[in-house]
Amino acid sequence: MFLAGRPRAWQSLQKSGLAFTFAGLLAVGGGISQAAYARAPAPTLGTVALSELPQEAQVTQKLIRSGGPFPYTKDGVTFGNRERLLPSRERGYYREYTVKTPHIRNRGPQRIVCGGDMPTSPEACYYTGDHYASFRRIVQ
Repeated sequence: MFLAGRPRAWQSLQKSGLAFTFAGLLAVGGGISQAAYARAPAPTLGTVALSELPQEAQVTQKLIRSGGPFPYTKDGVTFGNRERLLPSRERGYYREYTVKTPHIRNRGPQRIVCGGDMPTSPEACYYTGDHYASFRRIVQ
């Protein structure tokens, strides 16, 4: 039988008919290579002067350029660009940093995402005040 030896979760999906839908999505989505994303045209992004950003973002940008120390443990982790709003690059190119949001106890919605091989001299940095829904390239 087709279900024998399969994990229970897969068996449940198959019985409901969702396994074929799921497998089809994997086949379609899995066939797109990273190279195909790299060839996609870069999205058009606005710019913002560093001096126009909130004071907390300016502090975060200075910390990035000096190599820290950063106040949040997730600062400097790889940013996956799953929203595909930033120019497509290889995995590990972008890193994200938290911009402290006044009067919020958690990390809040503000981030700076920088890309490049050297974290203290990034090729480009982007600011988002709405938790990755939009980005603007930071210019000096």
